[in-house]
Amino acid sequence: MSTRHLLLLIPVALAAVPADARKAKAPPMELVYAPALPVAAPPPPADGAIFHAAYGYAPLTAGARASSVGDVITILLAERTQAVKTNSASTDRAGNISVTPPPTGPLSFFKGTDVGMGAGGTFNGKGQASQSNQLNGQVTVTVADVLPNGNLVVRGQKLLTLNRGEEQIRIQGIVRRADILPGNTVLSYQVADARITYSGTGEIARASRQGWLGRFFSRVSPF
Repeated sequence: MSTRHLLLLIPVALAAVPADARKAKAPPMELVYAPALPVAAPPPPADGAIFHAAYGYAPLTAGARASSVGDVITILLAERTQAVKTNSASTDRAGNISVTPPPTGPLSFFKGTDVGMGAGGTFNGKGQASQSNQLNGQVTVTVADVLPNGNLVVRGQKLLTLNRGEEQIRIQGIVRRADILPGNTVLSYQVADARITYSGTGEIARASRQGWLGRFFSRVSPF
């Protein structure tokens, strides 16, 4: 088949793809972080037993800690990061050369200061960067899945509608049951593969953001 025939088949192949598949988009964040609902347990087997460990069993030492899909758990946000980087460099180089003419002969009329040269160079450079972030608060999330090793996959969000805008806090990650405190809480830095998002909209968020024209010039400016 020639290249020309292949080019003619490309529009036909694209037309055969459903429009919904071509326009598929990622689901909204509200659906991604939607609370997980408990899974209905199947009917117990008719084996004559009155106790089945797979139907709501929990040891007495577990207390009210989350353990199943749909259970709630509170994440205590205690995030604090600080980074400091310093770099400095210094160089110094000097060189001199001189010639002493003989006291007699055809070159005796030269003086020692007439034939000589020197060169030197100095460089000093220093750079420093620092960044600090802190996030405190509480977010109650739900257990979305229970892994085979017993760890809990949690995710959730908190939406605050204020008089000057909205604030959103989203978090997801993996929690180990041993890290859950008696009050059914866990610290955020104990959440594995944690993804924490804090954002806001409204007048305050718009006022603290650079305008589109300023952002354009900051991107194209070479200075």
